[in-house]
Amino acid sequence: MNLPILAALAFWIAAWAFNEWLVRQRFRSPAMDRAARIFVPVLFGVTILILWEGFVRGFQVPSILLPAPSMIWARLINSLPTLWADFSQTFLKSVITGYVAGCGLGFVVAILIDRSPFLQKGLLPIGNFVSALPIVGVAPIMVMWFGFDWQSKVAVVVIMTFFPMLVNTVQGLASASAMERDLMHTYAASWWQTLTKLRLPAAGPFIFNALKINSTLALIGAIVAEFFGTPIVGMGFRISTEVGRSNVDMVWAEIAVAAVAGSAFYGVVALFERAVTFWHPSVRGGQA
Repeated sequence: MNLPILAALAFWIAAWAFNEWLVRQRFRSPAMDRAARIFVPVLFGVTILILWEGFVRGFQVPSILLPAPSMIWARLINSLPTLWADFSQTFLKSVITGYVAGCGLGFVVAILIDRSPFLQKGLLPIGNFVSALPIVGVAPIMVMWFGFDWQSKVAVVVIMTFFPMLVNTVQGLASASAMERDLMHTYAASWWQTLTKLRLPAAGPFIFNALKINSTLALIGAIVAEFFGTPIVGMGFRISTEVGRSNVDMVWAEIAVAAVAGSAFYGVVALFERAVTFWHPSVRGGQA
């Protein structure tokens, strides 16, 4: 066994032991406790990258099969203008627009369904059926309907994000107990007052659950949709093109950008959830 592999294994063992020690510590300072919780996954991720680097170099894996992280990083740094153009096309145009439209439309339709038992019994089963449609079948149809530019990717993202928001919001609106609704009725509260003061706050965790799920679904949907037709820019376009050219390091650079963007998007939604639903037991328990 050669030096890169031994070095990677040694670092992995040391990092694992340190993480095991760190997670068992109880710090008096809340800031130190939060820093420790952040440091553990960061160190774990760095360990994976070092193991990856060591094994690729130690076993001399061809770069076309699996490039080393250092090679991917070099390509990422040298291709920043291209990566930024792809990110702007896919994330800033398709993902954000489709995410806002799909989640917003799903929320509004959920409110309408809540007012109509007929829609609740008729539309929800159809929604569950449509949400199970494969994206590789829907994406080409959207490209034919809306063209090759970002509008067709927005349509795919709307389809992927609409029904998770719809189902979760309807379920959340029904989560308020009968006793709580009877109390609002005793106070002579209108339907709108009951909705805004009781049922929507109770549905908050469900709504944010859908928002977090959709933050990753939107990016996946936009990237896959770009495989079926797009201008000469976009993360999905770049991945499919560079695979054909055997530029696997560029493919991994795009994957890294997508992973960071998706994780950051999810994190922003999670932080917003903590700020809005600070009263919920799950949030209060996490802050204790």
